[in-house]
Amino acid sequence: MPKKGEQGADTAGLLAYLFGPGDRDEHTDPHIVAAWDPALPCPARTPDRMTLSALGLLLDAPVDALRGPKPAEHVWHASIRNAPTDRTLTDTEWATVAAEMVAVAGIAPHGDEHGCRWVAVRHAPDHIHIVATLARRDGRGPRIRGDILRMHTAARTFETALGLEPMSPLDTTARRAPATGEKEKADRRGLSEPARETLQRTVRQAAALATDTTDFLNRLRDAGLRVREHHNATTGAVDGYAVALPGDRADHGTRPVWFSGRTLAYDLSLPRIRERYEPALTPADITRAHTRIREAAVLLARAGRTEGAGDVAALGDLLTVAAAVSPATVRAHVRAAAAAFEQASRAPGARTLDGTARTRFKAATRALEHAPRTARGGGAPAVLNLLLALVEAIEAATAWHRAQHHRAQTTAAAQAAALLREAADLTTTGTPAHTTASRTTSRTVRVTPAPERGPVPLPPVTGVPPRSPTGPHPGPGRSR
Repeated sequence: MPKKGEQGADTAGLLAYLFGPGDRDEHTDPHIVAAWDPALPCPARTPDRMTLSALGLLLDAPVDALRGPKPAEHVWHASIRNAPTDRTLTDTEWATVAAEMVAVAGIAPHGDEHGCRWVAVRHAPDHIHIVATLARRDGRGPRIRGDILRMHTAARTFETALGLEPMSPLDTTARRAPATGEKEKADRRGLSEPARETLQRTVRQAAALATDTTDFLNRLRDAGLRVREHHNATTGAVDGYAVALPGDRADHGTRPVWFSGRTLAYDLSLPRIRERYEPALTPADITRAHTRIREAAVLLARAGRTEGAGDVAALGDLLTVAAAVSPATVRAHVRAAAAAFEQASRAPGARTLDGTARTRFKAATRALEHAPRTARGGGAPAVLNLLLALVEAIEAATAWHRAQHHRAQTTAAAQAAALLREAADLTTTGTPAHTTASRTTSRTVRVTPAPERGPVPLPPVTGVPPRSPTGPHPGPGRSR
């Protein structure tokens, strides 16, 4: 599994960490397994021929030799890790992996004598670290855009060639996180979150409720966003859009910071949003909404491999709207559940959003658009019924993703279900409980396996799925 670390400007500091004992003496036998120069001495094994400071100077030499502006963050860093169940690779095998990774990443393409300088360091049996400096020896910068995606593709080749455990499929459904600069800008402006996150949530809610493109764009404007339409040069029809937060400007305040739908999330491009449109339905009350959700959950549990893609997408829209209209006592939990489920609403590789449960989920979404008054009138029992119905639907989605071997989506859906159970507990007690298992009727969800894959040995999903850990994880620069 290749994982790219943050770029930096301290080559010597990164080398000192990689060749050092680690934070808890977990680095064992640190040494070079490959480098831009096959004859490069290893500072750990031949300190009389090469020191760490000398190695840092050699790596930085092409950067220091640049005549023009130097990159502010010239250190490129990535870690490549085996699964715990994999066999231990030899240094020779890791050297082959490292050379291919820097080639496909654009750091040092095969046969390019002017490529960047790099070293691969191994300080544990199951992984290596690659350090490179972003200056080619011909004075140009490397072309590394899309490096991590190309490295993941190369990793799949090695999985087959070396008999290693396959990674989870590269499905490009992960949430687009704000960049460091976006977070720092939000802090400077005193905002609670970066503009990207505010826009993601607002656009997703508008997309969940829209009945056509005009309705969608009007909802964005009504929500206070700046909207820029893109029209087809031939037909004049709207074929794209971009949004900006009022007051969010770049270039010393001279222009708004625009985000196209696709840069916000993979499923927020206009073509993908159009797939989700449904005709406007007669608003129903919250009781009918939760009934429709339960009916949809039963249908989703019977879905095959392709039929469920539209169902989970519609369930994601439903959760987005439910988060917006939930009572204040549970709104934070439902919003967190909707955010957790976001990746589960995108089925890897599926372009069609047909689904047998989709119509009922969309009908429930329409009903919830008018739910604030209804929820106040129905009181806690109505809200509790809605939350428990959503839990059942998410349990069905969790089982469906598990049957299709969608690992990331299964984890995301299970986490969303756990958060909704906490919200249901708040509805009944007013305070969070240590466990919510007793508040939800134990259910067993079975999903029809994908026929083209053959029978899938799916264990029943019963009771409360385990909540995914949400604590901090060590970054690539601190991989063990």
